[in-house]
Amino acid sequence: MHEFFDDITPHPDGIDPQKDLIHERAYVVRAYRRDDATLWLRGAVRDQKPPGLYIADDPDPLTVHHMILDLHIAIPSLEITWANVVMEAHPHENCPQIEDHYQKLIGLSIARGFTHKVRELFGGPRGCTHTTALLQAMAPVAVQSMWSIRMAAKESPSSRGRALAFATNVNTCHIWAEDGEQVASIQRGEPMDVPVWIKKRFAELGRDPADWIPASG
Repeated sequence: MHEFFDDITPHPDGIDPQKDLIHERAYVVRAYRRDDATLWLRGAVRDQKPPGLYIADDPDPLTVHHMILDLHIAIPSLEITWANVVMEAHPHENCPQIEDHYQKLIGLSIARGFTHKVRELFGGPRGCTHTTALLQAMAPVAVQSMWSIRMAAKESPSSRGRALAFATNVNTCHIWAEDGEQVASIQRGEPMDVPVWIKKRFAELGRDPADWIPASG
C-alpha cells in the first residue's frame, strides 16, 4: 500500500509515518471474468495495528480484522447470483455467526439503490461493520468492470456501449450529471473523450492517443 500512499501524499508536519502510526486499514477489490455472463468480484478488508503497540516486543503488525467477500454478478443485469463471506481474523469468537446473513445479497442488483439496500439489510446490528463497509466499496468496482469486460471481449463501438455508459454512470458523480456536458455529448452521439490515463500512457509509449478506440463506444 505504501507504494501509492506514502510516496505521493505528504504526511502532516511533525508526523513520523513509522513511529506515529497507530492503525492501518486496507481495501483490495479485484474483478474477474468468470464466464461470458458472470463477473466474479472478490474483496478484502484488513485492519492492522503496528508492531509492539498492543503486544510489547512483537516485531510484526497485528491483524485485528480480515474479512473476505466473494460475489458472482450476472452480466448485464448486475444481479448478485452468489455470495460468500469468510472472516479470516476477527476480535470475538461469535463474529463469524453473521457470515451466512450475507446470503441475503443474492437477488439484489448492484445498480441504483444498492447502497440504501445494503444499509437496510446489513447496517448496525444487522451485520458486521467491516464486511458491510467492504461491500459498499465493492459495488463501484463491479460497475467499473463493465467497461473492462467490453475491452477484454474486443467489442467495437456501438449504441450498446452508450446505453451501458448511461445505465451505470448517470448521476454517479459531477462529470456524469444528467444535465451536464458529458451526458449531453453522448446524447448527441459524439465520441467519448479519451481518458486522461490513456493519454498519459500513450505519451510514455510515444504513441498518439487519437489512435486508441475505446470498446465502450
